Parts: sequence; structure tokens; C-alpha cells
Amino acid sequence: MGLLGEFKDFLYEYKVIPLAIAFIMGIASTALIKSLVDNVIMPLITPFIPGGAWKTATLELGSVVISWGPFVAELINFIIIAFVVFLIAKKVLKEEKVEKK
Repeated sequence: MGLLGEFKDFLYEYKVIPLAIAFIMGIASTALIKSLVDNVIMPLITPFIPGGAWKTATLELGSVVISWGPFVAELINFIIIAFVVFLIAKKVLKEEKVEKK
């Protein structure tokens, strides 16, 4: 078995191709969810943010400026992505409850 054959076995044994596909789908999903948060969810929240601009919402504590608007958007992104991963894991694992092992 040559080097090419070993490489092929490596790809199959460690499931590199499905992992690459999952990685690419994850990147695409992340972009879609970020767009959902930035263009749909955050504009609905904007009226409740002082100043009305969530992308520039800040809290000033003396000389310290905390940009909390973008942080809230990223937090919502994370929660949505984590929930989708949970749903996928639950479906794939076909368990009643996904438990820590």
C-alpha cells in the first residue's frame, strides 16, 4: 500500500470528509444566524435600547467605555447556535434527554 492508499485510509478512518462538510455547513449556518440576529431580532430590540442604535450602544463608567450592544448581538447568536446544535445532537443521538457523560 502506497502513500496515497494510506492517505485514503486515513480520510476514511478518521471521517475527515464528513467533518469537513459539517464544518462548511457550520460556517454557512453561522452566517445565516448572524444575519437573522443583525437584521431581524436586533432591530426589534432597538426601540428598547437607550439611544436606539444597538450597534453603538455603550455604557460609560468614567473613562471606561463598555460596548454592550454588539456583545448582546453576539450573545444572541451564540444562544441560537447552541440551541440548534442541541436539537441536532438530540435528533442524531435519538435519546429522550441529552445527558453529560
